[in-house]
Amino acid sequence: MASAKLELISIFLILISIFATQVLSQTSECETESSDGCNNKSKALPLKIIAIVSILITSMIGVCLPLFTRSVPALHPDRSLFVIVKCFAAGIILATGFMHVLPDSFDMLSSTCLSDNPWHKFPFTGFIAMLSALVTLMVDSMATSLYSKKHHAGIKPEGEVAPGDQEMAVTSGGFHGHHHGHQHGAKNEFEGSQLLRYRVVAMVLELGIVVHSVVIGLSLGASNNTCTIKPLVAALCFHQMFEGMGLGGCILQAEYKFFKKAVMVFFFSVTTPFGIALGLALSKTYKENSPSSLITVGLLNASSAGLLIYMALVDLLASDFMGPKLQGSIKLQLKSYVAVLLGAGGMSLMAKWA
Repeated sequence: MASAKLELISIFLILISIFATQVLSQTSECETESSDGCNNKSKALPLKIIAIVSILITSMIGVCLPLFTRSVPALHPDRSLFVIVKCFAAGIILATGFMHVLPDSFDMLSSTCLSDNPWHKFPFTGFIAMLSALVTLMVDSMATSLYSKKHHAGIKPEGEVAPGDQEMAVTSGGFHGHHHGHQHGAKNEFEGSQLLRYRVVAMVLELGIVVHSVVIGLSLGASNNTCTIKPLVAALCFHQMFEGMGLGGCILQAEYKFFKKAVMVFFFSVTTPFGIALGLALSKTYKENSPSSLITVGLLNASSAGLLIYMALVDLLASDFMGPKLQGSIKLQLKSYVAVLLGAGGMSLMAKWA
């Protein structure tokens, strides 16, 4: 399963890199008002180097932090504090989709640099985001079904009893042992299904974040506007750390082995710096307001927004709030709601600067 994830994520990175190379090689650019004294390539370069290092470090801290919480009793996945922190991180991911990625896509696809027909005649951003959410639902549902069938392939159908069990059933006390065995088997089956669900959620969320992170890094690396790079670096560090915490919590609940955890941590940590480096390498031919750039990046942002919003609402928040732990405690629900609002509010505030 780790090799499959590695192949999928690698394919995504290769496709986005090819897309970016084609887009950034466009020479036509729409005429826009110049920003007074902000476009300075020599001053922007050290800021981008700082961005690569700082975002890499904060990404690693964010995604690795939940993975070491098993040694801290208060932050164990079974404890209430872990649920509250996870809800806070889910609020971050939700606000990222609604407040950062979706508005950027609207701005790009409604730009005056694009022709009226078809870009100003139809709301492509909302349409692509909707399709992305539906496709994510399909992938989520089908992956869960496939993994569940694979998991249950070696399990006996309920009611099928081995000869040894039949012998035990007719002895005194045998019925109790047989009944207890069925209860134990049902419990193991439920736990196995829940674990498979956690693994599918972690996989789909990682793929969505990888696409989103490369696009963000690409825009930052190709830009020479020092007025926007400075606040964007701070906002991205905040964003990557807490988004990483949300992903790290999903990886922890998926109970992967060390190698699988390392692969997922690696790809999350390097995707944004990779995007910055790619944009930096292609910055000579980059035309920020070229129609091809606006269309491609705008569509990628719309698809990322739909995926992130779906994952935050359905797989993270709804899954926790409708689960037995939160349903069994109104007090914990209220604390979790506050955590979601704080996470979403903090990330929404970042939209003022980035």
